[in-house]
Amino acid sequence: MIALEKLFRSTLTVRGEELIVEGEENEIPFVNKVVQDCIFTINQKGSLDENDIFTIAKLDKKSSTTQEPSLDSVILFTKTKIIKPKNQTQSNYFDAVKKFDLVFSIGPAGTGKTYLAVAMAVAALKEHEVSKIILTRPAVEAGENLGFLPGDFKEKIDPYLYPLYDALAEMLSAETLKKYTEQKIVEVIPLAFMRGRTINNAFIILDEAQNTTQTQMKMFLTRLGIGSKAIVTGDLTQSDLPKHSVSGLFEVSTVLKNIDGIHFVYFEKKDVIRHKLVKDIVEAYEKFNGKS
Repeated sequence: MIALEKLFRSTLTVRGEELIVEGEENEIPFVNKVVQDCIFTINQKGSLDENDIFTIAKLDKKSSTTQEPSLDSVILFTKTKIIKPKNQTQSNYFDAVKKFDLVFSIGPAGTGKTYLAVAMAVAALKEHEVSKIILTRPAVEAGENLGFLPGDFKEKIDPYLYPLYDALAEMLSAETLKKYTEQKIVEVIPLAFMRGRTINNAFIILDEAQNTTQTQMKMFLTRLGIGSKAIVTGDLTQSDLPKHSVSGLFEVSTVLKNIDGIHFVYFEKKDVIRHKLVKDIVEAYEKFNGKS
């Protein structure tokens, strides 16, 4: 405990950051909280470095003066970062996934819907709560025709799945991800490949669900097996379905709204955490379409 406190103080001295609360009365609880969170991090991650200490100190300092979730709500520890909710809606999302077996996450781009879903899936796998992860997307063309893309079927499909691979690559080492995909502990597949399966003891994520048809959505939802948990993410303003087609995500919010065990989390443009321009772009399109 004393060694950790010395390490914490020396880290902040090297960084030149004023994170210590001045005055003995205020400083001691803050330092104790950081030390406890360092111990928690070691137990979860298996190691602790200068970047971890600095990140923990910043989080604890900020959470003591704001409504931002504390380190207690950490979703996943990786070798390079701590993944946790960054705002209240993300925190509600995290809590909903812990409580419900099927969660719909709906809202604009840049709100962390998919990224947090993948982090929660990886955390569940690491904690042995599930035995596999399945990530899927409908292969709907956004202005391009698959037939004109080069390569075989896999090479044509993979670009639709890159965002899911990108998220996984941030959370698992290259060796681990390769091993998991080869052993089918992690599957990243087009939605059409889900047909006919019953998936037990898995964490399943359907991404870009606004591009599902009504039939596809029903097909996906009925794949859920014993011991499985599912997250469905989507943005109803970005459907690439043909005109006059009804999105399965749009329909499901009415069909399933009163079923116990299912929860809907709605993100808004204020929840966007990407580049500031993303929030401005979302707002501009809403105004253009007469929604605000």
